[in-house]
Amino acid sequence: MAVLVYLEHEEGVVKKSSLEAISYGKKLADAMSTEVKALGLGTLAAGEWDKVAQAGAGTALHLADERLNAGIIQAHAKAIAQAYEAVEAKVLVLAKSSLGDAVAARLAVRLNAGLVSNVIALPSLEDGFRVKRSIYTGKAFAISEVSTEHKILAIRKNTVETLEEDRPIDVQSFEAVLEDSDFNVKITDTDKAVGEISLPEADIVVSGGRGLRGPENWGIIQDLAEALGAATGCSKPVSDMDWRPHHEHVGQTGVKVSPTLYVAVGISGAIQHLAGVNSSKNILVINKDPEAPFFKAADYGIVGDAFEVLPKLTEAIKAQK
Repeated sequence: MAVLVYLEHEEGVVKKSSLEAISYGKKLADAMSTEVKALGLGTLAAGEWDKVAQAGAGTALHLADERLNAGIIQAHAKAIAQAYEAVEAKVLVLAKSSLGDAVAARLAVRLNAGLVSNVIALPSLEDGFRVKRSIYTGKAFAISEVSTEHKILAIRKNTVETLEEDRPIDVQSFEAVLEDSDFNVKITDTDKAVGEISLPEADIVVSGGRGLRGPENWGIIQDLAEALGAATGCSKPVSDMDWRPHHEHVGQTGVKVSPTLYVAVGISGAIQHLAGVNSSKNILVINKDPEAPFFKAADYGIVGDAFEVLPKLTEAIKAQK
């Protein structure tokens, strides 16, 4: 019996959310008195397995088939199922993501497994297998009891502290039976977000709204983000007016984020925007309107003009560094 963790990577670099899934899997395996094993599909860059080891895995399976680099859902699901059966796993852990959601749904059917998504805590094993998850876009929590023999847990991003422990890792080559028909779907084009930090993966996000008055003023947002090591986002009206690219739109109909810190600058706080950010651990709102609805959802607030506050805040952060 084992806990198997599926790793997602981008251009060979394991995603932060998958390292969080490894740490979650390690803690769960310890509670179940078993072992956690990682599964990597495709080509991983040099040194990535060391990061996987530090996050908690002492054993890993690697299916080094370059065709899997593209993230074809059907092929990934089939390979994961074979690895799951090979290690005689009882629980599959993965990060909740666009790819993870699609893969998990197919595996739930293939493995006859109970699936719980948006998981935010380790399960209670005292009386069955009860899992706490986020519901209603983070407005509430639910406890789900999983009674099936096999279980799939999709972990919400930025809810697990990644372990950093020195340990060796035994990376074993794994072979799966994959046919050409498993790769019938072809990804012809990918519109990737630009910038060094991926918005969905970011630990800190700085977003701007119409209070910035125009795209020519976005430098103060970018300066603060750079000082914090953060990703940049924006409200829907900003992307609709083409001030910023659509992939930076944060909200119910855009990118949903759950960073440790979300900084909202010049954003009023419409319910559609709140639905995309209310899973954030901490929210800082900067707005010159003291009646802005966003202040009701904020952990911290600054009433002031962004053009005065942000440069001072950026300089203060740089001084601390």
